Amino acid sequence: MTSTQAPATPERKFERSLLEAILEASPDGIFVVDDQGIILCHNQRLLEVFGIAPGAIAGGEDGDLAGLDDQNLLTQVLPLIHEPEPFLQRVMMLYADPLLEDHCELECRDGRTLERHSRALWGEDQCYVGRVWFFRDITARKRVEHALEQLAQHDPLTGAANRRHFFERAAEELARARRHGDALSLVMLDLDHFKRINDHWGHAAGDRVLQAFAAGVRSLLRREDLFGRIGGEEFVVLLPATGLEGALPLAERLRRQTEGLDLEENGERVSVTTSAGVATLGAGDASTDALLQRADEALYAAKRAGRNRSFCQA
Repeated sequence: MTSTQAPATPERKFERSLLEAILEASPDGIFVVDDQGIILCHNQRLLEVFGIAPGAIAGGEDGDLAGLDDQNLLTQVLPLIHEPEPFLQRVMMLYADPLLEDHCELECRDGRTLERHSRALWGEDQCYVGRVWFFRDITARKRVEHALEQLAQHDPLTGAANRRHFFERAAEELARARRHGDALSLVMLDLDHFKRINDHWGHAAGDRVLQAFAAGVRSLLRREDLFGRIGGEEFVVLLPATGLEGALPLAERLRRQTEGLDLEENGERVSVTTSAGVATLGAGDASTDALLQRADEALYAAKRAGRNRSFCQA
């Protein structure tokens, strides 16, 4: 811990020792300022969290920032923050209103995520005497949370949205399309004779086919398109702001992409094709289920017509 000097009475020595132990044992980077924004004390972890080398801040060459205006620290910190302007605005707001407390997450330019807490310090008669700031690196925790979220929302084999997540997102997109009067289309895909692949080459080979198929589909989609797996070999693509004139050609590209997959098992070529059914949002479609039903009808019309083709329901 670094701080301004205090009278060397036994009581003050104990208080200083206790404060030092608390600060240096904390996983947070901590610093305290007075009511004028002058740094009263901080711990070493503060410099570590922001990757600031001792001596990088003018006046704190020995790593001790006590007595410096916190603007010196801000000057070093701002270039590290992904969105520095909102960060600075919030800091100024907190200093302007001592009643405000803060708890937020900050994205850094180096990909890390920091958690920030701040609250005012009050003296006698509720007089504002300064503010304490806490910064913690939560990057590892965020990565775990993201991984768990991915597991909860996506099919682990193909990476496509699972059935529950797909329908949640699809309902949001349908509501958005209704609100703004936008087009919305859906392509339903089903691998032809997939059971034969599993029966002939085994389920592990079938899994590899599904993975290759899904990778091929994703390679042709836009960022805003939603790709989901709703059954064993049944997949669906939701296309925001897309009418029939865009959805049907895409279904054909997906069909040709699948037909062209170059897959082998035990020296034999694995022939893979898909049938596609396309539907666009109509005035009578009250839900995603209605849109999906019409796409399903188009899909089975394609199956009855011989498979490996795309049909549509306007």
